[in-house]
Amino acid sequence: MSSSIRFLVRIQPSGLQFEQVPGRSVLLSALSASIRLPNSCRNGTCRTCMCKLSTGRIDYQIEWPGLTREEKAEGWILPCVAEAASDLELLVPDAVDPKR
Repeated sequence: MSSSIRFLVRIQPSGLQFEQVPGRSVLLSALSASIRLPNSCRNGTCRTCMCKLSTGRIDYQIEWPGLTREEKAEGWILPCVAEAASDLELLVPDAVDPKR
């Protein structure tokens, strides 16, 4: 579900932030802002990008991403196939801003 609204995504503990690009995944939006999040397959199966959603809501671009029901209930998400549905705060200890 995409929208023309741009939501703010904050990454902790680094404090990096970027805007969700409408129609793109959280991962691709981060990469567009020159922020590197861990990633590999970019289709929701390898789980390399798996991170914790601290606050906010997401919508998935695919029917069932590679997470268990328990992981989803605990707040884990796959940003490679997720779009922000509100402002987000994500816990991604390995996020990198190459400009720093």
